[in-house]
Amino acid sequence: MSTRAEPTRKEVERTAHSIHPGEWRVDRQRPIATLLGSCIAVCLYDPRLKFGGMNHFMLPSSDPDKAQDDLLRGDYAMEVLVNAMLAQGAQKTRLVAKVFGGGNPVSAIRMSIGENNARFAREWLAREGIALQACDVGGPWSRKVLFEPHGGAAWCKRILGSMAVADEVVREETEYARRLVTPATTAEKKIELF
Repeated sequence: MSTRAEPTRKEVERTAHSIHPGEWRVDRQRPIATLLGSCIAVCLYDPRLKFGGMNHFMLPSSDPDKAQDDLLRGDYAMEVLVNAMLAQGAQKTRLVAKVFGGGNPVSAIRMSIGENNARFAREWLAREGIALQACDVGGPWSRKVLFEPHGGAAWCKRILGSMAVADEVVREETEYARRLVTPATTAEKKIELF
């Protein structure tokens, strides 16, 4: 029987697979990372099978008045993450969650996108009976999140006052918002088969 030492945050960060707005990933070994502003990342973990996943979404649900890609909505992002974990043997009754993001790192943005996202994530998890183990949402900062899916550990670094990070978050979220309101052509749609 071999024992596995828990990885340090630096080891997790060095080997992590980064996800961006509108993406998700389930893994058994490789850590997952993302950078958040008003977006939310939900980490799900099955403690018995020792694997997990993370998603990254910007809006809770679709607006019926706008054409939006289903893959970019929070309600869809949650369903696809849970279903991907169930497909690998997880049981919904064992899943536990950690929620991060929902901040307002750019003071010029006076909308409550982050607050709405955080409320949606908590309500969705409660409705589905998934225990919320940790939550770091809101505030005037961006966040870098690292998730180690084998052991379920997550690290959240709050980033305040860094214009370079704020610019990167705004750039990613602006591009994501553009994709939400502009229907993608067939050539632009990214489909992951598994």
